[in-house]
Amino acid sequence: MRGVVVTGVSTGIGWGTAKVLVRNGVHVFGSVRKAQDGERLSAEFGGAFTPLLFDITDEAAVHAAARVVRERLNGQTLFGLVNNAGIAIPGTLQHLSVADYRFQLEVNLVGQLIVTQAFLPLLGADVILTGKSGRIINISSVGGKIGAPFLGAYVASKHGIEGFSESLRRELMIYGIDVIIVAPGSVATPIWDKAETADLASYADTPYADAIKKFRHHALTSGRKGYPPERVGNVVWKALTTSFPRTRYAVVPNHLLNWTIPLSLPRRLVDRMIALYLGLVRHKP
Repeated sequence: MRGVVVTGVSTGIGWGTAKVLVRNGVHVFGSVRKAQDGERLSAEFGGAFTPLLFDITDEAAVHAAARVVRERLNGQTLFGLVNNAGIAIPGTLQHLSVADYRFQLEVNLVGQLIVTQAFLPLLGADVILTGKSGRIINISSVGGKIGAPFLGAYVASKHGIEGFSESLRRELMIYGIDVIIVAPGSVATPIWDKAETADLASYADTPYADAIKKFRHHALTSGRKGYPPERVGNVVWKALTTSFPRTRYAVVPNHLLNWTIPLSLPRRLVDRMIALYLGLVRHKP
């Protein structure tokens, strides 16, 4: 049995990835935080899906889930682990609470380590298992390389995932376990509906009020026109199965404008372009 653990499968990229993997004959062990989501996905995907009920920051629950997967694999290695679950907490770094910043990193960085440590034995670090070593796919973001304003905590976490993945990949060569980054840009998921209702009142009396409104409008517009989640799932499938995978796949709509050009231009020039577009220009009294 080809088994792959995918975290955060209730909606969005995790759901799209699970859908693609099941379609390709993989048994998906998908993490959800609510039992009803597991029941819904079991009905959708049938016997090719096993729900795992845990929050990625709950170390005991994650390790309990790993024991369930080990039992189901019956002495075989796990084909892959897709670290997808994560959150995005918006806000200017000047005004963001330390508690929110800490929570962002707890989920998007510490949680990934908890999950990775729990499932590494099944991927081949436990040499008593039979089968080829598996692969780890870490879901990063355009924000792992390009820092947008008003998403500083999220960007910090995704930059962290990039470094985490590179160090991990080099450490795990001793087990033959590969680590690959898949970094999406805009993806059409329900997250944009939540973003539209976000309360911006706390910024009403700050210099950022107008810029944040414009940024949200731009994000909503591009997000809802983004790739379907299955598009990212197809890239995850490729990263899991191709003989010579890249270390990083950028899955970015309008690749030239949203990826190639911003990374090619001088950083100060990109700063000025963003400032002019959003109105982040200092007005002297």
